[in-house]
Amino acid sequence: MIWLRKLRLGWHLLRGMFVCATVFPWASAHLRERLIRNWSRKLLAICGIEVEVQGLAPGQSVPHGAMLVSNHISWLDIYAIHCWQPVRFVAKSEIRSWPIIGWLCDKTGTIFIERGRKRDAHRVLHHITEVMQQGDLVCVFPEGTTTDGSKVLPFHANLMQAAVAGGLPVQPLGLSYVDAATGKPTLAPAYIDDITLVECLDAILRSPPIKVRLTLGPQLLAHSASRRELAEAARDVVMHLCTGTPEAAMDVAQRLHEMPAALPQAVTATS
Repeated sequence: MIWLRKLRLGWHLLRGMFVCATVFPWASAHLRERLIRNWSRKLLAICGIEVEVQGLAPGQSVPHGAMLVSNHISWLDIYAIHCWQPVRFVAKSEIRSWPIIGWLCDKTGTIFIERGRKRDAHRVLHHITEVMQQGDLVCVFPEGTTTDGSKVLPFHANLMQAAVAGGLPVQPLGLSYVDAATGKPTLAPAYIDDITLVECLDAILRSPPIKVRLTLGPQLLAHSASRRELAEAARDVVMHLCTGTPEAAMDVAQRLHEMPAALPQAVTATS
């Protein structure tokens, strides 16, 4: 019953707030990651969603000190990625004011940016570069909005400058939601147009079991291209990952890496 699952979800959110308020202040980085991963897995389980990760070779370690870039479909994307590997997200500052979710995002290390202020964007670029150089994996959604998953919008290049400035790799990730039984795409999780968060949640809870598929592609070396070239290549890779053509994604990465190194660029907030 949907109302019972909503009660379980509400209790789970309150439990997450309690853990963030009482455990996170003294917890080690490793313990925080474990708590975030387990909490996110439980959240998706309540919503009837399983996670499948593709693209990592056996024994291959999770990337660190890199920028993770993905297409964006739903508010669930954050927790699906956290199930695989807790990361630091970059999000618009408005999310900080969302009830409960905004507070949880803040406490779990989200980097907020005021998109209308160039000075703040400049500050955030330097901060992203700094935390990646310290070994953090930072995730951005370069489309700047959500889609229904049937397409990947052009990637904004501005935040890519953080990877270019630090000479750090970009890790593309293709994200898709499918019916767990048939493997066909589902629109239930899509948080698009004028749909409210409650309406989106209702659609998810009424849907048959869902599988969210995370497909990792080849890393892109930021020092071999300008931020615009890097953004275009990252988008092409993500599109191929979402359509199930990883060989084409590898070709895109190879072409990018064969380009002559770009001239140094100043860190700026313009795209």
